[in-house]
Amino acid sequence: MTKPISRRRFLETSVATLAAGLPALHAIEPIQRINPRIKGLSLAAYSFRPHLNWFKGKPTDGKMDLLQFVEYCAAQELEGTELTAYFFPEPVTSSYLNELKRRCHALGLDITGGAIGNNFSFFPDSPEAKQQSEYVHRWIDTYAELGAPVIRVFAGARGPEGASEEAIMANIRANLSEALVHAEKRGVILAMENHDSMQDVDRLLSLAKSVDSQNFALTWDSGNVNPTPDPYADLAKLAPYAVTAQIKVLIPVNGTKEPADFKKLVNILYDANYAGYVVLEYEESEDPYKVVPNYLKQLREAVG
Repeated sequence: MTKPISRRRFLETSVATLAAGLPALHAIEPIQRINPRIKGLSLAAYSFRPHLNWFKGKPTDGKMDLLQFVEYCAAQELEGTELTAYFFPEPVTSSYLNELKRRCHALGLDITGGAIGNNFSFFPDSPEAKQQSEYVHRWIDTYAELGAPVIRVFAGARGPEGASEEAIMANIRANLSEALVHAEKRGVILAMENHDSMQDVDRLLSLAKSVDSQNFALTWDSGNVNPTPDPYADLAKLAPYAVTAQIKVLIPVNGTKEPADFKKLVNILYDANYAGYVVLEYEESEDPYKVVPNYLKQLREAVG
């Protein structure tokens, strides 16, 4: 069993981190928008996971590759596409990335961002943290080559066995800060999503206020909040710090999923002076080919 981090070890780690030139602690501020607006709609590749032909490095029975996915996005008259790491063919070659980039440009699509399945909660000196660091660095490089401005990242669904919540939060801060050094070099923003342990929006904001980097911000995910009678109020707290906004078709009210009010969600973004894309991520069981076009139509109407 991994022992909880001691106060002395935490302070030593913090001092070493600062000495290494990693970001210092500092309160995050709402993003100042010169021209707040919703630039357009995007679709997350995760929405078509039953049909995509790669998943986490292994081929599947799916008939759609990412090149076909971006063509689908263009056929839906979207302004953008979000490319999830899980669905890239392995090995990911420069020629494949160049073709994706060329295809998107020719189709008039912006690559609005990427998404990865990382876990920052391990002790920084552990083999697990090293493995995660290599994974995150690899995808920062990949998305930088694609020209994607932002990557959705996770804090992590779990931490080391036996570790205290304080220790896990310290791990997340340290590992995130390490990743941000590379993200800054490559010009990519890491946007922490309100997901897993960060569905508590106050916990996420507390974390955000302890990380100082111009390349750090939040992902606003309408479908991931702790059980509450008013999830829209929690989402309003996060919106001023978001650089990417993700809308799900259901929203948890007191822990029970209900149809999302797209207009209410979009108005939260407008009220926060959001500037960027709205990304639909469809996670439900119906065939996305059948239902995604209608949800995109509803979202387009909500954006106005």
